[in-house]
Amino acid sequence: MQAPSPALSVHDLACRRGERLLFRRLSFALDAGAVCHVTGANGAGKTTLIRALAGLMTPYAGEVRRTGTLGLLDERSGLDPDLPLRRALAFWFAVDAGNAPQAIMARLRLEPLAEVPVRYLSTGQKKRAAFARLLGQAAQVWLLDEPLSGLDTASQGLVSELVREHCAAGRIALIASHQPLDVPGMTRFAIEDYAPSDEAEA
Repeated sequence: MQAPSPALSVHDLACRRGERLLFRRLSFALDAGAVCHVTGANGAGKTTLIRALAGLMTPYAGEVRRTGTLGLLDERSGLDPDLPLRRALAFWFAVDAGNAPQAIMARLRLEPLAEVPVRYLSTGQKKRAAFARLLGQAAQVWLLDEPLSGLDTASQGLVSELVREHCAAGRIALIASHQPLDVPGMTRFAIEDYAPSDEAEA
């Protein structure tokens, strides 16, 4: 039986941080092949939205619906800091039954770092390693929180390329970032547009 097409939608979503209501009345629907870029200043609620979509927190109000497997990329790589990079990634490739781990490492330019313990990698190198883990999951729905931070220009271009390929294969990507991406057909919205009126300038 063929797996259902991926989908991600929210209806009248509202989220808080502590006592502060960050956004409300947020609704959207993404179907197979869709990519959406969520912009906003630091602290406006982009990461909170990603966590709500991933099921890591309960929204204050509204509903999240998702069809398809989920891959999350945020500031935590999930890699054992004491292991050499190849072994740290190999653990997740085995858990996720990922295909072609060597090809993935080559694509992310990680082969020269294979024997370097994860703790000694730079911020950008750790981000590329996190993308390698994400690719190994072969998830249908990507949630990417600031995926370009810490990356040089070439690596930022590679991220845009990976997103384009992911969505061209009929999958979904939602990207929370204050930096631009080069992905044709990408929809956008600013999280501040859904801030309560009395906090819109906060």
